[in-house]
Amino acid sequence: MTAVHSAEWTARDVPDQHGRVAVVTGANAGIGYEAALVLAARGATVVLACRNEDKGRQAAGRIHDATPDASVEVEQLDLSSLGSVRDFAKRLHSSYSSVDLLINNAGVMWTPPSKTEDGFELQFGTNHLGHFALTGQVIDLLLPAPGSRVVTISSFGHKTGRIHFDDLQSERHYGRHRAYGQSKLANLMFTYELQRRLALAGAKTIAVAAHPGTAHTELVRNSPAPLRVLNDAFGSLVSQNAAMGALPTLRAATDPNVEGGQYYGPSGFMEQRGAPKLVRSTKRSYDSDAQRRLWEVSEQLTGVTFL
Repeated sequence: MTAVHSAEWTARDVPDQHGRVAVVTGANAGIGYEAALVLAARGATVVLACRNEDKGRQAAGRIHDATPDASVEVEQLDLSSLGSVRDFAKRLHSSYSSVDLLINNAGVMWTPPSKTEDGFELQFGTNHLGHFALTGQVIDLLLPAPGSRVVTISSFGHKTGRIHFDDLQSERHYGRHRAYGQSKLANLMFTYELQRRLALAGAKTIAVAAHPGTAHTELVRNSPAPLRVLNDAFGSLVSQNAAMGALPTLRAATDPNVEGGQYYGPSGFMEQRGAPKLVRSTKRSYDSDAQRRLWEVSEQLTGVTFL
């Protein structure tokens, strides 16, 4: 792959993706859609893995409108259901012999107290455990693909996160921000531990993380009503649009200079806006003992073991 170099990394720097297969979870809206749109325009075959198939088909239609010869498939995937994850993984195996990019993008934020189909706290279960199980069940498709990557999307919200090993499912105490922060910290710790295990296995596949900064998307729909009103009125003043928010994802997924275990986010003030650059996550996210412990617990909870 070759890339065009510019002062600030933009979507124009995404290398040619012809012959590559990219799976993007939550690709019907927000930064997932914008990432899928660019990847399809660059020639990738893009699998839109969406909880709502109708919205997925609508997104595919918009991509085709922008790039008539785009290769786009829509598959149903509900990350809050381990059964749905298993079914999706089986269908992916039946359709493709290899996958080049797995972009773990889908997520929920600040939801009221609720559980997944399998009894997990919704944010931890969807944002972390669902993607952990998905990655484990399709990693064999990525390993043989040259230059393959697993890109997992975290958030600025990870900075307040703690992994509450004594209360992972928030059964003793639930706070929507607390649970969200835990899930986004888990996304990073999963990425770093996955990269360690890939390297130990001698795999060429790498694991990378990204965050969109403060992006104006539908993700805030579960926030308190006053905050939603403020976001609708003033969100564009403090946040960037979804296309800009997708750039860290795209850079992590396609920049030839990216290395395993790196983390990309916006370059502006407090990483809220701007062109994507290499950033650092919190000190606790690099705790290798906690990373291994989270991995082991995730295996136990999902029944998925790999690497």
